[in-house]
Amino acid sequence: MKKVLLFTALAAALTASLAQAGEKLVVAATPVPHAEILELIKPTLAKEGVDLEIKVFTDYVQPNVQVGEKRLDANYFQTLPYLNSFNQGKYKDDKAKYLVTVQGVHVEPFGGYSSKYKTLAELPDGATIAIPNEGSNSGRALILLQKAGLIELKDPKNALATPKDIAKNPHNFKFKELESALLPRVLKEVDLDMINTNYALEAKLNPTKDALVIEGADSPYVNFLVAREDNKNSDAIKKLAAALTSPEVKAFIEKKYNGAVLPAF
Repeated sequence: MKKVLLFTALAAALTASLAQAGEKLVVAATPVPHAEILELIKPTLAKEGVDLEIKVFTDYVQPNVQVGEKRLDANYFQTLPYLNSFNQGKYKDDKAKYLVTVQGVHVEPFGGYSSKYKTLAELPDGATIAIPNEGSNSGRALILLQKAGLIELKDPKNALATPKDIAKNPHNFKFKELESALLPRVLKEVDLDMINTNYALEAKLNPTKDALVIEGADSPYVNFLVAREDNKNSDAIKKLAAALTSPEVKAFIEKKYNGAVLPAF
């Protein structure tokens, strides 16, 4: 009888231990604000049986590549235009391999910064403007510059526009195209620097105070939780999506980022 009771106790302890460990979910994110938000919800997910591991990346390519290769379960860092551009470039017409959006979480209003000038009106003719070199981010920067009246694009709604798609450049601005992560480093070397908000925050810039031009709250560039077709409906992914759109996360975003990041739910 004692042996039976001991076995039962050990079995119960093992079961409890496994339940506490939970289902492993490995998610890629850029440091700010994505990884910070994921860190916030780790305890919530643990209580729901999901062991969240956060892999931090400083680029926009590997998080998608590694999810596609099933080395990671999901990622949280990108907008839909960027995801569409990646899918079409990486997988072309093989739509079965396309990564898919699961849940929109927040908007990071994109902005332009300068260490030399305090207003766009001060920009001289021939000024150098740094923009992202990735298709969707390049288009996002150029569309914002068009809305500010600095240039005109051939197609004002072209989300993948590049400097080659500029129809009118009355001030003869020169465009320096760089990987998004490198843009904060050239702030002092250019006249206007178009920086994604996550990288601006990492560089200690305050988008609501420091940006000379910035998207409004109506920006269509929502940041999504992204997964694969084969796991987007898993219980763990559903729990993650629910946690990312909880009142706790909304309050955290509003308090911590003070308008630089806006909840999209």
